[in-house]
Amino acid sequence: MAKQPHLLVEEGDLTDVALVPGDPDRVERIAEHCTDVEWVASNREYTIANAVYEDRPLTICSTGIGSPSAAIAAEELAAVGVDTLLRVGTTGALQSGIEIGDMVVATGAAKDEGTTKRYESATVPAVADYDVLTALVDAARANDEAVHVGPIATDDAFYAETEAYVQDWEDAGMLAVEMEAAALFTLARRHDMRAGAICTVDGNLVEGTQKGETDDEELPPKARDNVDRAIHLALEATTDL
Repeated sequence: MAKQPHLLVEEGDLTDVALVPGDPDRVERIAEHCTDVEWVASNREYTIANAVYEDRPLTICSTGIGSPSAAIAAEELAAVGVDTLLRVGTTGALQSGIEIGDMVVATGAAKDEGTTKRYESATVPAVADYDVLTALVDAARANDEAVHVGPIATDDAFYAETEAYVQDWEDAGMLAVEMEAAALFTLARRHDMRAGAICTVDGNLVEGTQKGETDDEELPPKARDNVDRAIHLALEATTDL
């Protein structure tokens, strides 16, 4: 098999489980928690490393921003033998009382994006794999970490999230909104893979806070600090998968 055109990897290069943050810089941040780090490839928004966490070999691969680039990553990871995807990202809360720095484990994602519609009807659900979902929740409980567990929304247009959109998502009981989970859940299901997601809250759209508003950094300080907690829980979950 030839190398995949975007990830620049081929069968045998990666492990069976991949942590998939959006931000390429977060690959290194996750790798800092691991041993035996091997940098595999870097192209466009995709940075890839193999590593070991508590004797569990794993891959870390960034997906960039949005469902189109996440779908490319999922397709090419599936093509080279990866069978489990764990998204480790950030998200905007959609319910009052969910605070910046809190963590959300997604049970499913509303397909408010265009990528999955090129694969299937919008009525086909995008849901997390039960085993991955359970591993994330169990890891949180084992580490005395509180997580919000429930449905989220995946959206394409960060700057078009109007008050009406936010109100509809809030009324529907969506916990948060981000830009990749629906594509990852959908592509995983279609390729007989497993997928889940844990995200750190970086703002609350219902309460009027957005990331990047508090200082010169993209994420508020509490969210930056707590991304490491989400990384730790995702890594712990891999030991059960």
